[in-house]
Amino acid sequence: MGIAFHTFRVIDSHTGGEPTRTIVDHALELHGDSIHTRFDEIRTRYDHYRRAIVNEPRGSEVMVGAHLLPPVDPSHVASVVFFNNVGYLGMCGHGMIGVVETLRYLGRIDFGIHTFETIAGVVEAELRSDGRVRITNVSSFREVQGLSLQTRSFGTFTGDIAYGGNWFFLTQADVMQQKDAPKQLLLDLACELLVACRAVLPKVDHVELFGSAFAPNANSRNFVLCPGGMYDRSPCGTGTSAKLACLAADGELDENAIWIQEGITGSCFEASYLWEDRGQKRIQPTIIGNAYVNGDLRVVIDDRDPFGWGFPGMNSL
Repeated sequence: MGIAFHTFRVIDSHTGGEPTRTIVDHALELHGDSIHTRFDEIRTRYDHYRRAIVNEPRGSEVMVGAHLLPPVDPSHVASVVFFNNVGYLGMCGHGMIGVVETLRYLGRIDFGIHTFETIAGVVEAELRSDGRVRITNVSSFREVQGLSLQTRSFGTFTGDIAYGGNWFFLTQADVMQQKDAPKQLLLDLACELLVACRAVLPKVDHVELFGSAFAPNANSRNFVLCPGGMYDRSPCGTGTSAKLACLAADGELDENAIWIQEGITGSCFEASYLWEDRGQKRIQPTIIGNAYVNGDLRVVIDDRDPFGWGFPGMNSL
């Protein structure tokens, strides 16, 4: 009796240390006439692809994946649906930089400006001649200022809720002043803040802790808790966009001024913004970073393997 195998190709990259695994060659039967209806089809009919590449035993909790799909509007390069070990993301800044570098590696794009459809909206990306990628993210804004949250173990924290393609609770944390602060301590704090925040606003699914930068010329250092209970190794593109929205709303960063955001591993993004609507305090953020391709893989699914399509993530945050 023959053994059935399913195969498809993925390209691995990392942006500032944070991995992106992009599915580049499988043909899904999608019939929707918008990115949102196609996303619904992916979520309901093709979620096994997500599980297969980002969950164990093939993936890990830190992995972010991307479906690279034909665009709904042919004026764009592609539609991109981002996901992780527990579900789907509206946008992913480091992931979009990784997708652009992946397309360069595949020879599908050249230097210049390209646009992509995402669940959160159209994102413009420029593949620059210096090897860096600039993304112009979706409209970003602060929704709540000065929200106080009581944690179980760490006391009370006051911060903002802002949108940068995903929803964030952002707060200053004294522990971020310790360069060698244990990652588990930061995770525990961020997880308790997320639980407290969701009791007020359930749509928030990221927490961003801030402290002073250690990298030369950086303005701030962050630690970002992502859905699924793992932290972002990069400075987080959507989180940096949310931070810019707060800075702009408070008048602490001028339009076109450069903000260098350091992540917990020491990698940095260069960021700035333009006002989209000054009255509503909505901005159009720009993030610049580097991604590097580090794998070109043929995924093999053996029908005999009970974990061939992965198994559910172990953390439901």
